[in-house]
Amino acid sequence: MAQRAEDADGNEPVGPGAQGPRVLRAQILLDRVHFSPGQIDARYGDDLATGIKAFQEVNNLKVTGTVDVETWKLLNRDMRPLFVAYTVRPLDVKGPFAPIPKDVQEQAQMKYMGYESAEEELGEKFHSSPRLLAELNPGKHLDMPGEVLEVPNVPPHPPSRVVRVVVSKSKRTVTAYGVGDKVIAEYPATVGGEHDPLPIGTWKILSVDRNPWFYYDPVHFWNTSPDAAAAKLPPGPRNPAGTVWMGLSKAHYGIHGTPDPGRIRHGASAGCIRLTNWDALDLARMVHPGTPAILEE
Repeated sequence: MAQRAEDADGNEPVGPGAQGPRVLRAQILLDRVHFSPGQIDARYGDDLATGIKAFQEVNNLKVTGTVDVETWKLLNRDMRPLFVAYTVRPLDVKGPFAPIPKDVQEQAQMKYMGYESAEEELGEKFHSSPRLLAELNPGKHLDMPGEVLEVPNVPPHPPSRVVRVVVSKSKRTVTAYGVGDKVIAEYPATVGGEHDPLPIGTWKILSVDRNPWFYYDPVHFWNTSPDAAAAKLPPGPRNPAGTVWMGLSKAHYGIHGTPDPGRIRHGASAGCIRLTNWDALDLARMVHPGTPAILEE
């Protein structure tokens, strides 16, 4: 699949129902220019459609959500290889790997809320679903040190200056604006739900905390008994806030990562704004205390 993605050209569109190498190519190229497709999985879905539309709008193309010839022309200006060879390191498989219990009080007894497997860890490192990594590397062991894998080439983005962040309830996105009010990034997001709606208004980012502890207070959850015990959950990528918390001036609310990157935009949150861990870290490198955060319909 990797070679077919490298060889794919701009003659065939990528739209609803598509899957395979052309979709994979589009996802990687969009990831590189900060128009996040969410979890890279070689399948066209809502997250990819959102990234395509944002990229088209910023580049004054017809906004369709389909990668057409003109969209391919712009994406394909990035000539870097789509994939790189990665040698699995002992640290990648060191763990500890353990299932995350569903009970909050049991979670509070953990020392670290880490990945459940090496495959999960590698998937997150390369912004991909573990299933995709297995498809790219048939017959190889993702949890074996020294194994050489073919993985999406998604290098870290250099930080840019963000002057404001806009969270859209209707689009379910977080958009970062740079100098000159230019859109420099857009990410798919989970933005509240029926019982815990997004707090519409103009706020500010007050703090950026990496590897945060999560303070569970049942008072703030509609589906939990207020008599339930509070808990302090340890840090880690499977912590409810993921690997970074950007606290807002609206008390108890923030933009943060997630323990379940495959469900971004496909569920509800307790009013906060949830991104994949890698998108949250990307945004965290660009904001600072005092950055305006506008939460809108």
